[in-house]
Amino acid sequence: MTLVMLGVFLVHVLLGLPLFLALLTTALVGFLFVDPSMIPRMMPQQFFGGINAFSLMAIPLFILAGNLMNVSSLTERLMGLARLLVGHLRGGMGHVNVVSSVFFAGVNGSAVADTSALGSLLVPSMRKEGYSTAFAAGLTAGSSLIGPIIPPSIFMILYASLTNTSVGDLFLAGVVPGLVLGTAFMAMNAFYAWRKGLPKNGCWPALGDLAKAAVAALPALVAPFIIVAGIVMGFVTPTESGALTVLYVALCGFVLGNLQISDIWRAIADTARLSSAIFLIMAASATISWLLSYEQVPAQFVELLSPYIDSPIVILLMLSAITFVTGMFMEEVSALMLLTPILAPVAMLAGIDPVHLGIIITLNITIALITPPMGACVFVAAAVSRLEIVELFKTIWPFVLIAVFVLILLILFPSLTLWLPTLLG
Repeated sequence: MTLVMLGVFLVHVLLGLPLFLALLTTALVGFLFVDPSMIPRMMPQQFFGGINAFSLMAIPLFILAGNLMNVSSLTERLMGLARLLVGHLRGGMGHVNVVSSVFFAGVNGSAVADTSALGSLLVPSMRKEGYSTAFAAGLTAGSSLIGPIIPPSIFMILYASLTNTSVGDLFLAGVVPGLVLGTAFMAMNAFYAWRKGLPKNGCWPALGDLAKAAVAALPALVAPFIIVAGIVMGFVTPTESGALTVLYVALCGFVLGNLQISDIWRAIADTARLSSAIFLIMAASATISWLLSYEQVPAQFVELLSPYIDSPIVILLMLSAITFVTGMFMEEVSALMLLTPILAPVAMLAGIDPVHLGIIITLNITIALITPPMGACVFVAAAVSRLEIVELFKTIWPFVLIAVFVLILLILFPSLTLWLPTLLG
């Protein structure tokens, strides 16, 4: 049955059917194999039940907060601070690209939004500094992977809802891996700048200029602390944190005089479009997940990997390989929704911390955003840089390898992930 469902799904995707319809059709075929009489009762129940969780309301709220940042001046203020911090170094605009992604990740949590917002501004600047268009677009797509790792993270909220893991612990666990990923991309950019002989852009900034830029960017820099501190200290739920962040960003935009009512409506419309697509995919994926659980596919998977259950590192490497390959050919939200209920029981039996597993799965799913043939961030980066998608896919692999290297580091050294939750937990 599982192989038939996989075949049906691939055929419908290749035919160009919308993803949620391909998933629902796959579920329908599965129910026909199991028990057709369950279709009118269980399919609607699982479809709506899959999105009937209060914590999931945080997703559109964090997306809206990021969109409000884009239509106000907050994103530009963050980039201005990043320019002063690292723009004077050799290959400065590449470093600005990565540091801006780190800053932007603290509010939005979406890699695609990061690529779109920063790419249109930074790729032309990188070209002027002497970067090739392919490297500039590749670094923009690659550094956007930091977005779903540094809190808040849409993928982490989904994982938490599927495994009953603490969202606060997951958010804390993502901080160090996100910074490690950013450092790795900055090292790659520094090597590129040295090899190409790119010039330095001036000297260290004056302390007064740096202070002014920090004060200007302070409203945006405060937002991540509101999000993480409120959740970790138990003052608010993730959904309430998302609502507070939206209110805070909107107030900052109004006070700074850069946010109009028309901008808010545009941000709400963009949020509604993206959120509706995400929730339809989640609901359809939940239907298949329930069917697979009903047929005891997770238990069969556990039995299949039982010979390696005494080696957590081997288990994590195997689960990562499965997630990585699946993410290359499936939309990221649906891959997360389908794989987590199957992979989590194996990891738990191997004694792997669920928070550590959440970061590993999140990074795996995130890397898929820059891998062919369905890497969404690569398509966005190609569009904003006006580069042929095939050419960018050919040059994206060094950035994929950097991200995979960080993933292996996190697998081998769980303390990189668990140190901060343990310290503040």
